[in-house]
Amino acid sequence: MNHVHEEQLLYVYAVTRAFAAPLPDGVSGLDGEPPGLIEHRGLCAAVSRVPAEDFDAIPLRAHLEDLDWLGRTARTHQAVIAALATVTCPVPLRLATVCRDESGVRRLLDAGRARFVSAVERLDGRVEWGVKVYVQPQPPQPARELNAATGRDYLRQRLGQRQSRDETWRRAGTLSRALYAELCERAEAGRLHPPQNARLSGEPGENVLNAAYLVPHERSEEFVSAVRDFIPHIEGVRVELTGPWAPYSFAGGPDDGPGQQDRRAQGGHERDDGPGRAHLEGQ
Repeated sequence: MNHVHEEQLLYVYAVTRAFAAPLPDGVSGLDGEPPGLIEHRGLCAAVSRVPAEDFDAIPLRAHLEDLDWLGRTARTHQAVIAALATVTCPVPLRLATVCRDESGVRRLLDAGRARFVSAVERLDGRVEWGVKVYVQPQPPQPARELNAATGRDYLRQRLGQRQSRDETWRRAGTLSRALYAELCERAEAGRLHPPQNARLSGEPGENVLNAAYLVPHERSEEFVSAVRDFIPHIEGVRVELTGPWAPYSFAGGPDDGPGQQDRRAQGGHERDDGPGRAHLEGQ
């Protein structure tokens, strides 16, 4: 049988300083093998070989519409970066950053050199924590279960249900604004992301706050305690703390992205279910 040589590309997970420490045992990339390292002028890119039939421009566009494929790829991407974070300070790259060959990886390192060096210096010794707020109002009571003697009673009960849902949303919004502002004071930087798609996250409820915070390692315990202390008892509202992660949300620089507040610029002090996720219930 004739075998056609399959064209392969290089998938790049992250960039960091060149380092000598081995990666943890058991970490594998998208090809099922430990990620490779390409060093160039003091920088290092973590890579895996991937088939062009999946990661070239046209098939990749189709795959990015496939939530199952996207989820598997994102989990592997995250796992490799988490492994790197145990031995160095990685600057995570966007999901599905692909180069043709090793010379392409070196060009990527040269083109982004100033940004990568700056990001490593800025992120070294820091982690990212995520805080999300979800609304889970009680579903409307079925009409057959309403104890209404008259049509007026029925309408009054329906109005009461709607007002209760509206009040839950109002309280969730107030909590989200206050929580974001408070935690920005306790972090080096904060960033607001768009609300998360429930189909991607698999989380129940409607996401109303999706925020990330850059926190020094040594202040992580203090930050987590602040999140826990700030959560009030609000029926139908859930607060979720995730992390610590490599600082994905801050890899692009302090001015990259909407909704960011950088404490240093203001004179302040210096994403599947698994380890690193804690549920903080406010119900």
